[in-house]
Amino acid sequence: MKRFCSTVTMILLAMPVAGMAQATQAQATQKTSQQPPQQTGTPQQPPQQTGTPQTGTSTPAPIQPKSAAPAAAGPAVGNSVSFANSANYAGPMDAARYIIGPEDSLQVTVWKEPTLSGNFPVRPDGMISLVLVGDLPAAGLTPMALSNDITQRLRKYIQDPVVTVAVLGVNSQRIFMVGEVGKVGPVMLTPGMTPLQAIVSAGGLSQFANSKRIYILRTVSGKQQKIPFNYKQALKGENSGMTLLPGDTIVVP
Repeated sequence: MKRFCSTVTMILLAMPVAGMAQATQAQATQKTSQQPPQQTGTPQQPPQQTGTPQTGTSTPAPIQPKSAAPAAAGPAVGNSVSFANSANYAGPMDAARYIIGPEDSLQVTVWKEPTLSGNFPVRPDGMISLVLVGDLPAAGLTPMALSNDITQRLRKYIQDPVVTVAVLGVNSQRIFMVGEVGKVGPVMLTPGMTPLQAIVSAGGLSQFANSKRIYILRTVSGKQQKIPFNYKQALKGENSGMTLLPGDTIVVP
């Protein structure tokens, strides 16, 4: 009887212990199921910060655009003379010594007077026509002398006029080549040009040219003169001092 009672007592004591074990295992299982699954793969990088940099970092200063040089206000003091780039321009010429001739093209500019300014061809009679001034001679004058003449005439109508004369086309400074040369026709005359230089500019003598009988036709006071030219002496530099004048004609038989 004692043995039976002892066995029953042990069974009764073991039952709560087994129940506690089962409860503990159930709680552990519930906690495991509530945990979030672990992420796999490449971990995400934190976003880069944007906005104003932190204090202490230096930022480059913005590049300021270069300011253009201020334009000159008003005209230059006094009258000026210039030669414009033109296909008819014969080469380097001294504006102070250049003599305007018929068929030249001039640009006359009166400061702050656009209605009086413009381009004016020199007529065959050597005259040009300007507003208010009318006809006035231009051929035979330098650009500086012509600008002074126009200034004096405009003082009747404008207070302290400033006049600029520019030679746009040099058409009067020409000579002509005739006969046995490489290129027959007009040749632009440069200051101090000699007959030998003119022949070279025209392509030289042809194989049939008679270098001993070359001559120059020149009109002086309405009369035509015949000036002989020794080509061989010119090659030796013996008569290199002879210069051509506008309108001369070199004849190479």
